[in-house]
Amino acid sequence: MPAYLAELYVPRTGSDGVEDAAARARTAADELRRAGTLVRFHRSIFVPVEETCFLLYEAESPESVRRAVGLAGIAFDRIVEAVLS
Repeated sequence: MPAYLAELYVPRTGSDGVEDAAARARTAADELRRAGTLVRFHRSIFVPVEETCFLLYEAESPESVRRAVGLAGIAFDRIVEAVLS
């Protein structure tokens, strides 16, 4: 299954929110998967110096990731395909 990164802005002072966002991302992906959507949340990656957070998913499509991130109530900037090795 392809991997995708959802990219979002997180100020350095808001880093505590990353754990909360990751928990919501996992819950939303689990809910969609139980409903038949092929999407799995793996982890969050926070880069404080860039004030950027990435949420790593495996999914059947970028639309599945959009649905999961939206269900989690997370405002994101973009979703891009990633290559895992």
